[in-house]
Amino acid sequence: MPKQVKVDAVAELKERIEGAEAVVLSTWIGINAAQATELRSQLRDQQVQYKVYKNTLAKIALEDLGYGEAAAYIDGPTAWAFSSDPVAAAKLLKEYNKKSPKVEMTGGILSGKVVDKAQLEELAGLPAREILLGQMVGVIAAPMTKLAGCFNAVQRDVVNVLDQIRKQKEEQAAA
Repeated sequence: MPKQVKVDAVAELKERIEGAEAVVLSTWIGINAAQATELRSQLRDQQVQYKVYKNTLAKIALEDLGYGEAAAYIDGPTAWAFSSDPVAAAKLLKEYNKKSPKVEMTGGILSGKVVDKAQLEELAGLPAREILLGQMVGVIAAPMTKLAGCFNAVQRDVVNVLDQIRKQKEEQAAA
């Protein structure tokens, strides 16, 4: 009969996995308390939960949820990052890895699909959500901007033609 603490830990992990848009697994070897506090603080600022679970309990939770293949990314001390923003956890962990190579993404679950380290690296390389939205607005607005430019060009061309006619008449009157 499993201890209630273990059952509760598995239930908690399953609940967090189901409630997160992105779950990122990362190695957690050899960082000191100050580094851990700094990392957790940065993650917390982005509404990312970060917690370490026992690997055997984590594998049970993954199997129960149908993500058994994600267990391949659990090796040694593994920390779990849970986020409702699909990019935030991967971006922060990639950035932190530059300072401390001891914390490294190994894999995860994104929108119900198991992803590997390479896919997380690509995800972390995307621009921030606000930048992507700005780019999208620019793409949508571009045709309207060009159309407005065309309307202005017609008016400008009419004014230029009338100005040329005026100059010709002035030259003819002066001659």
